[in-house]
Amino acid sequence: MKRNDILWKSILEDTFEDFLRFFFPEADDVFDFSKDFEYLDKELEQLFPPEDDHYTSKFVDKLVKVYTKEGQEEWILVHIEVQGYTDPDFADRMFTYYYRIWDKYRKRTTALAILTDDNESYYPKCFEQSFLGTSLRFKFNTLKILDQCDRKLAESGNVFAHIVMTVKIALKSKKLDDKDLFDLKIQLARRLLKEKISKAKIAKLMKFLKFYVVLKDPFLAASYSEEVCNLTNKTYTTMGIDEAVLYIMKEEGKEEGRLEKDITFTRNLLNANRFSREEIAELVGVPVAFVEEVKAGM
Repeated sequence: MKRNDILWKSILEDTFEDFLRFFFPEADDVFDFSKDFEYLDKELEQLFPPEDDHYTSKFVDKLVKVYTKEGQEEWILVHIEVQGYTDPDFADRMFTYYYRIWDKYRKRTTALAILTDDNESYYPKCFEQSFLGTSLRFKFNTLKILDQCDRKLAESGNVFAHIVMTVKIALKSKKLDDKDLFDLKIQLARRLLKEKISKAKIAKLMKFLKFYVVLKDPFLAASYSEEVCNLTNKTYTTMGIDEAVLYIMKEEGKEEGRLEKDITFTRNLLNANRFSREEIAELVGVPVAFVEEVKAGM
């Protein structure tokens, strides 16, 4: 699986409550945040098994069980797609997911598409079909990263706004040289470190920024890490410098190291030719789609 896909899957879980509040202004009136979320990614994979190649390893998807305030045991499903390229069949795919989810759970579902592509005219919103008096119109929520206002994102008090700003910077990277990209990345890091949120969450957001916005120049990449370390020292002077710096940098290193280990382990198991894709996924502790992507890259 591409690194950005893994980063998205991770950051959505790390900031899911913030994500719901960013997407739905009325979130606190609808969802019961006192109850834990349940991530049904494995169940989602079962709805689209690996044999169905049209639906594997091409996008980020999540299915989450969320309790509402309507009743003690009332819950709904939130289905999220992160789509990074122009696909004329995307709306069709969203509808296919919807009816398979409904067929399995018979629960209300809200579907959300996060579009991270750079095509200004690409904006799928619904799937429609009609024939001889029978018609269907399936509409889903859409967040186009490219259309988000920089000023409003900067003024937002929502943690997820930092993720959107990070993706916007990555989209701009195609038109910027590394020095300008470095400056934008540092500006966002400074803004993020000033936020009054937990060190653990800041570490997750800093990791997302570090690996999602890639500096090709090794000197600038090293300078960025050094600058972040200096900024962290200044920010957490009254909170324990060593603890804060080590925590943030350690989290970044752990994630990168974990990814490399998973890829190596998966390759070794594939080379052994003794395990199925499902067995390898279970042994490594990754989705089947991850195994498929590693296999495709071998």
